[in-house]
Amino acid sequence: MVRVGLTSERLTRAGAELADEAGFDQVTLSALARRFDVKVASLYSHLKNSQELRTRIALLALEELADLVAAAVAGRAGKDALIAFANAYRDYARAHPGRYDAARLRLDPQTAAASAGVRHAQMTRAILRGYDLTEPDQTHAVRMLGSVFHGYASLEAAGGFSHTAVDSQDSWAWTLESLDAMLRQRGTP
Repeated sequence: MVRVGLTSERLTRAGAELADEAGFDQVTLSALARRFDVKVASLYSHLKNSQELRTRIALLALEELADLVAAAVAGRAGKDALIAFANAYRDYARAHPGRYDAARLRLDPQTAAASAGVRHAQMTRAILRGYDLTEPDQTHAVRMLGSVFHGYASLEAAGGFSHTAVDSQDSWAWTLESLDAMLRQRGTP
């Protein structure tokens, strides 16, 4: 019998909330069942297993992040677009640490190709067009930006910048200024 009010969408959202509260590695069907005060078996009519739940949370996070980034960069170009993209990315990681971790879940190729992860890559490449980068520099830049944004957000979340008097926001601004300068220098004249 299907429990009234439980749907795969509701369970996914509750799992995402759990990820933000306790960490993505703590998201299991057992933990979710406790949250709804039901037996794990009650969830099987909505989700196959914990892996499906984790994948659904990852897809939700990718979609949310893509929507935020798209709204942030709309109508912007060059440095303004780069900064808006980076700030939306960092803000999401800070507001939703578990979902942000979920967005890094390795997806099978078919699921990944149908996910909002494709939008992330397209938006990054759109921003980089403002710097007139050609291949393979554009691909290198996509990877570099993803690495810098993810690395910064991850180190900041882990408290890696709390040991100095220099404010993390100042370092973030310095990083973005440096990225912009480097990208302008690398672009085609």
